[in-house]
Amino acid sequence: MNETSLHVVGNVVDVPRHNRTTNGSVTNFRIASTSRRWDDETKGFVDGAALFIDVACWGELGGNVVRSISKGDPVVVVGNLLTESWDSDAGRRQANRIKATAVGLNLARGWSEFKRPARAESGPGLSPEDTSPSEDPYSGRSTDYIEGEGTLHETDSDVSGDREAVPTLA
Repeated sequence: MNETSLHVVGNVVDVPRHNRTTNGSVTNFRIASTSRRWDDETKGFVDGAALFIDVACWGELGGNVVRSISKGDPVVVVGNLLTESWDSDAGRRQANRIKATAVGLNLARGWSEFKRPARAESGPGLSPEDTSPSEDPYSGRSTDYIEGEGTLHETDSDVSGDREAVPTLA
């Protein structure tokens, strides 16, 4: 099947809405992506045309989006473009929508703190109370960025062998 995949960078223009349906749970929100170009006459950037499009995030993605994204946040949305059709009092209607496969904050415009939910080990006959969270494979590892410092620190790596020192930024 041919799908139209796309990436859209923009800002959330409404509050994400989480709903439960007969097909599962979905979070919907709308983004605006405005092109910008350099104008030699004004010696500055000017706004071009804006794209407003609805985004649907199903399942676990939708739950994480509603916990993480707010109106006004800069985001990057990856997904498939589709056209939905329905009947209304005014006749047959259509609208384009992105069925998102990934949504993230645009870190070119700010910073964020990622939280990974604990995963429960499950098996036959185990209830949620009997499960224990799986060990986070990244816990205890240091990061290569320490807030407020102007250097890039060398990180530990699973790559073996000699490697050149990582340059520092001054």
